[in-house]
Amino acid sequence: MSKNEQTQGTPKDAFSVYQQNVDKLFTSIKQSVPQYHQSITNVQQEYLQAYENIVDSSIALQKEYAKKFGIAANVPETTIRAIRDSTEEIAKAASVQNQIALATIDATQQNIKTFNDNAKSFAELNKNILQSWISAFTTPNN
Repeated sequence: MSKNEQTQGTPKDAFSVYQQNVDKLFTSIKQSVPQYHQSITNVQQEYLQAYENIVDSSIALQKEYAKKFGIAANVPETTIRAIRDSTEEIAKAASVQNQIALATIDATQQNIKTFNDNAKSFAELNKNILQSWISAFTTPNN
């Protein structure tokens, strides 16, 4: 008998009532997870786009002011190289940071899966121990 079959109808005992309500709660939570995921992704993309627009607008505005006021914007080649090298190193560091974050998330997910598997095994072991005790203390019906 499946969990849903056990909790259908009007349960009469505390365990069935509890199980039915816990199942309902977890079903509701599981249905909302994809919505949260999509909302968070949308907010991140919108924030990134807004930040990029602000930076692009600032650069364009500064360039226009410099041009209108006759401010020289030329910089030595060594400065340009230093800026490009710094940017490349920052991008590499961000990439490594992202790889570490993703590896940490994967490891956390695996740890939760292992915990879940262990919890199932522990529950099965306890069930077997209980069954063993019950059979040791009950007399056969002969």
